[in-house]
Amino acid sequence: MGVLVQIRDVPEDVHRALKSRAAGAGVSLSEYLRTEMARAASRPTPAELSERIAARGAVTQKEPSERTVRRLRDHGA
Repeated sequence: MGVLVQIRDVPEDVHRALKSRAAGAGVSLSEYLRTEMARAASRPTPAELSERIAARGAVTQKEPSERTVRRLRDHGA
């Protein structure tokens, strides 16, 4: 069983919109919000993404990118 999360002071228009979307998806509001929260939690924040990119290190290319693009265009790849 999961952890209980309670959100207070949700504006009525926001609640209405979310409830409508849940109904449109054929699920309860709780299930809809669980899915949306899981989706949000699975995406990295901009800071996390920057850290991942920095951890990969610099990339060195064998040729300038414009030459690579032209070569691929010319050879139909």
